Amino acid sequence: MKDYIVVVGGYGHVGQSISRQLGECFPGKVYAAGRNLSRAQQFSRSTNGKVLPLQLNIAGGFDRTLRDRVKLVVMCLDQTDTSFVRFCFENGIDYVDVSANHSFLAQVEQLQAEAKANEATAILSIGLAPGLTNLMAYHAKSLMDHTDALDISIMLGMGDHHGKAAIEWTIDNLGNDFEVVRGDKKVAVASFADGKKTNFGGPLGSRKAYRFNFSDQHVLPLTLGVPTVSTRLCFDSVAITGLLAGLKASGMFRLLRYKPVRSAAVQLFGRMKFGTEIFAVKIDAWGKRDHEHVKVESFLQGTSEAEITAKVAAFVAERAYRAELPHGVYHIEQLFELNPILASMDRSTMFETRTFHLQ
Repeated sequence: MKDYIVVVGGYGHVGQSISRQLGECFPGKVYAAGRNLSRAQQFSRSTNGKVLPLQLNIAGGFDRTLRDRVKLVVMCLDQTDTSFVRFCFENGIDYVDVSANHSFLAQVEQLQAEAKANEATAILSIGLAPGLTNLMAYHAKSLMDHTDALDISIMLGMGDHHGKAAIEWTIDNLGNDFEVVRGDKKVAVASFADGKKTNFGGPLGSRKAYRFNFSDQHVLPLTLGVPTVSTRLCFDSVAITGLLAGLKASGMFRLLRYKPVRSAAVQLFGRMKFGTEIFAVKIDAWGKRDHEHVKVESFLQGTSEAEITAKVAAFVAERAYRAELPHGVYHIEQLFELNPILASMDRSTMFETRTFHLQ
């Protein structure tokens, strides 16, 4: 009988929270897995055995005694190829991925046929961004008959605790150029450039946010059929946001391709603990309703981006474990809606939507 859940990276920063939440729902059925068995065992003891330890190198997959018992894998590690995902599909194991690397997620999308053939379900874009941003965009689109464009703006708190993997991903994307969809055409843009002021609402007010390579802007034109989508990033510290924009404009981020410089930047960013733990997301959507031009604004605020990611992942994983979802590869907005996930968060977030008629 397939009744185990394996959280890969389950004793890491985000993985611990996911494992704990799932362990409360399914005690003794959840494994926190990774290469370091002693860390997995130490974490398991902190859960009083509700979460079990497992030493796992994803390059080798599961041994047969466990493979036939695993129903669901929750992936909290970044991967460079899809060999482990293929392994899951070949063995009919459902798969939930919290990673934000669009190039990898696009590779998983290409495994649609394998997932369906083996009656497996994969759910991607899980977390804050991508994740809640996708669902907020879907919610905004549902309030219009036709949506022409979506702007997604994200503010992260410098006082929050970000895991090493998240910091490395941010640093690696500061200097990169990427493509976005504009009017159904792909155009090249530069990361942390093309700043745009966004009103995040309440005391946060207006902040200038800059283009950043979040995967939601690549996915939503396909899943929602919106012809123009962009995602921008800023931090609660206006000074740090401005400093990064200035460094980008000066060309300094080109130095990040050198390993010593990159390592120093990751360490420096990890030590910055001023500011707050607050995060905010703002969706601006333009389109038509009843033949009139309208704009929809959606606001989301909360604290601890990593904890919110874990809550979204645990919610999705629990539903995937309990229910028979359609087989194949999906992004979160294709199988879930925003309100039930927000309702599961015990008022830890604030959400608001406004609709305006435009002249």
